[in-house]
Parts: sequence; structure tokens; C-alpha cells
Amino acid sequence: MSTRTTTKKCMETGKINIFVTGVNGQLGYDVARELLKRGHFVTGSGSSAAYRGIAEYTGNYVTVDITDPTQVCDTLYRVRPDAVVHCAAWTNVDGAEEKENIPKVYAVNEDGTRNIAEACRELGCKMLYVSTDYVFDGQGTEPWDPDCKNFAPLNEYGKSKLKGELAVANVLEKYFIVRTAWVFGLNGKNFVKTMLRLGQAHDTLRVVNDQIGTPTYTCDLARLISDMIETDKYGFYHATNEGGYISWYDFACEIFRQAGMNTRVIPVTTAEYGQTRAVRPLNSRLGKSKLEEYGFDALPDWTDALHRYLVCMKETAL
Repeated sequence: MSTRTTTKKCMETGKINIFVTGVNGQLGYDVARELLKRGHFVTGSGSSAAYRGIAEYTGNYVTVDITDPTQVCDTLYRVRPDAVVHCAAWTNVDGAEEKENIPKVYAVNEDGTRNIAEACRELGCKMLYVSTDYVFDGQGTEPWDPDCKNFAPLNEYGKSKLKGELAVANVLEKYFIVRTAWVFGLNGKNFVKTMLRLGQAHDTLRVVNDQIGTPTYTCDLARLISDMIETDKYGFYHATNEGGYISWYDFACEIFRQAGMNTRVIPVTTAEYGQTRAVRPLNSRLGKSKLEEYGFDALPDWTDALHRYLVCMKETAL
């Protein structure tokens, strides 16, 4: 469909022409799928020559290297979106600490995000950027407020995502920044898949119990993001599933319970578990009251989300 035809149909139907980055990944895939279900015109992008996610994707797909400003500009000028949902990111937290990877991490998470924001500014379209609780220092026990500015990332991934946030906020006026945590979905790696794989190979697992947060199912987050992008309620938001704050140990126990597995889980502190390459925050509690204040529906309970995810994994044979 040509840009001119798409623009005309958007005007006639009230639907939005939306560009989604990172459709090969967990969240980008579900965002694109949700927007397509709502009848919007969606173009998904990734760095690969063709879509390579595990789950089927039926929307338009284009190849874009977001670190190349000319390529980003040319692509967005050709698509002429009303909105961009930016899900693409370097998300290998431990890999981001490797010296040879650090320039790549910032090229994607900072420079790539700025390239998209600048193209959005030129086109006059709005942008939603997906960020992380890792922009905070992970100290204390109080939930982080979405408008808190006490940033102190503990690792290169968090630092690079904060740089991306600042790029969006400095370049644009019409933007959403949505921080999330502990994400799981069909495409890509996540904690649920890791636990199920390790639980099949081992009778007993050690899981940390002093890192506290809430899981987030990409299908549920995608619905919220789609709700947001249909509005002009710009600003910073936090979004995870409901159901309270838990530890990774609690999450692992529930995964095995729902999966009907007898794997024994031993709770250990982060210090007892052993230092990973990247320092993890202990406090990943995200305050989400702003969602209700601005008229957005909260995400369902995380235990219900996990159930739906496990059913979906069986249906897709993942």
C-alpha cells in the first residue's frame, strides 16, 4: 500500500499509521500484533533482512539499522507514520558490560533512539519509547515514581537506556516514556523460558530472593501501549502487571507450580548467588498509580498473566 493511499485511508477511518521498531523481539512483536488487531496501519521494523521472530507476524516489515540516521530518516519519511513505538534495544544486560560491546550498546540505545526521535520531530509525529527500571539505582524499598529524576543506573544497559530517555525528552514535545521490568513474551529469551529449561535439566535450582519487582507479560503491556498511542496523554509512565511486588524466587516457584513441575527452588541472596557481570538492582518496584490517574487500565494480575502465557506457549509449541 502506498504512503498516499495509507494516509487517505487513515483520514477516512480514523485509524493511525504506526511504525513499530523491534518486531523481532518480545514486546515489539506483541505491540504490532495488538495494533493490527485494532485495525491500525502498522509497519514493523528490525535489523534483519526479513522478520525472524519465533511467532508469526502478519504486518508489513522493513529492514532498518536504527544507528544509521540517514536510513532512519529515509524510512520514516517513506512510511510517514502518525506515531512511532520504539521497542528496539540492546537488552543483553550482561553482554553490555563487555568492553568490546559498550560502543554498540550506546549506538543502539542512545544514538538509535535519538535518530528516531529526530525523525519524529521532522515529521511532527508522536513517539513512545520503552525504557526500564534499570535507570534507577535499585536502592530502598519504596516504589519508584515515574516522574522521579533521581537517576543512578548501576550498569551499562541502564546507563544507555537513560541516555535514550534523555534523547527523547530533549528532542520531542509529543512523547511517552514507559518504563517496565521483568518482561516475558513469545519472541526471544526470558526468565520463564529459562526456568522451564533449567527445571527440566535439574532437580534443584538456586534463585535470588532479595531482588524485588513485578513480572510483565508483553501481551498485556502491548494493550496498554496501544491504548496510550491512541491518545495525547504524554509523559512518563511505569507499567508492570498487578499482583504486588515479589522476588525472582517467588516468580520461579509460581512458574513451576503452574507448569506442574516438581523442581525444588532454594532462595538465596544476590551475594550468595554470586556476582553476575552486570550489577542488578535490588529494588525494581515501579509505582503505577499514574496510569489510573490518566485514565489507563491497569495490567492484570501477574499470576493470571503467567497462566495465559504458559497456555500460549503450549499452543504455539514453544
